[in-house]
Amino acid sequence: MTDTYGNIAKTIDHTLLKADAKKEDIEKLCKEASRHGFASVCVHPSRVKQATELLRDSGVKVCTVIGFPLGSTMTEVKAFETNIAIDHGAKEVDMVINIGALKDGDFDEVEKDVRAVVASAQGKALVKVIIETSLLTDKEKKKACELAVSAGADYVKTSTGFSAGGATEEDVTLMRKTVGPKIGVKASGGVRSQQDAMTMIKAGATRIGASSSISIVTGVEGDSTY
Repeated sequence: MTDTYGNIAKTIDHTLLKADAKKEDIEKLCKEASRHGFASVCVHPSRVKQATELLRDSGVKVCTVIGFPLGSTMTEVKAFETNIAIDHGAKEVDMVINIGALKDGDFDEVEKDVRAVVASAQGKALVKVIIETSLLTDKEKKKACELAVSAGADYVKTSTGFSAGGATEEDVTLMRKTVGPKIGVKASGGVRSQQDAMTMIKAGATRIGASSSISIVTGVEGDSTY
C-alpha cells in the first residue's frame, strides 16, 4: 500500500445509494471498505443496522443520508430520521438542505433545518450538509455554506449525485474558501478516478464520496462494483 493509496482511502466514503441495492450488495460494500481502509460506507437509512453489524470493530464508520435526495422533507422528519439512524449505528449523517427555501431567500428556515439535525446528532455523529451545488448560483453556494457553519455542521458537501451535476474543482475551491480551514469539505458526485480524487483534495476537499472507490484507490479505471 503506497502513501498515496492509504491517504486517499482514508478520505473516501464508499457509497451505495441505489434504490435496488440488495443485502448481498451491502455485504460486498462493507467487505471492500474494511479491506481498503475507507473512512466509511454510505448507505440508505434502512441499511444502517446491517452495515453497522458487518463493520463492527473494523474501524470503518457507517454513514447515512437524511432528507435524501431532494432535501424537501420537513425539518421534524429530518431530525427524527437522524435519531433513528444513530440508534441503528450511524456515526455520520449527510443531510440535504432545504434547497427551495434557500432559493426563496428564507435563510432562517435553512439554518433551522440544519440546526435541528445537528442537535439530534450532537455528540453522537458528524453532520455533513449537502448543498446541491449544481442547482445553485455561486452566491447561493456561499450562503448555504455560511448557514451550515452557523448551524454547527461538521462538513459541507457538494452534491447528492442524484441531481443535475456533481462535484467540480471550482465548487470545492469556493466552498473551502467560504468555510475556512476548520470545517470539512466533501466532494461527491462524479468522482470516479484517482486523478479526480486528487484534484478535489488539492482544491480543499477532506472527504470524497464515491461509488467508484476501488478505481480511485487502485488507479485502474473501470475497476468498480457499482
